[in-house]
Amino acid sequence: MRNSDIQNYFLPGEKLLWLGQPKQGLMFNKKDLLQVPFSLLWGGFAIFWENSVIRQINAPVVFRLWGVPFVLIGLYLIVGRFAVDAFVRARTQYAVSDQRIIILREGWFSKILTVSLERLPALDLDQRGDGTGTISFGTDTQVGYGRFGGMGAWTPALSNVPQFLGVKDVRDVFNLILRAQSAKAS
Repeated sequence: MRNSDIQNYFLPGEKLLWLGQPKQGLMFNKKDLLQVPFSLLWGGFAIFWENSVIRQINAPVVFRLWGVPFVLIGLYLIVGRFAVDAFVRARTQYAVSDQRIIILREGWFSKILTVSLERLPALDLDQRGDGTGTISFGTDTQVGYGRFGGMGAWTPALSNVPQFLGVKDVRDVFNLILRAQSAKAS
């Protein structure tokens, strides 16, 4: 992990309390219980449609091209979103300082998200049996995406809701944030 990269964004006098990164590789979440079947239905129907139209000898060009975007969307929903999510998580770092939560994404989807400990919205902890989990700092509705969540609903690493995805020993990190938050409030 490139500790110096994220510390370039620290304020003068800010102290590092924790540094981490998300789980690497393929990662499933609870939403996938509905999203995977939906994506298979969408993609399967789009491929069936496009295949049927292409096999018709006299099909107009507009019909032949009509299904292409739907096939591409289906392929993204079936496999592409997992590849993009893993790609983004491989280039993401997390930090907790005595003043802020910091999330640094580098590469094609570069972005820095920071949340002051004093202004942290609701903390949400989702822990798995192996001790890994996700901490979300707010909800989709707090960043203006309503209940559908925008792009982050399909590709969690691109969510505008600040979150630590697939963190090891997530309960310890969660407790550290709570302690830092209460120390900041005192």
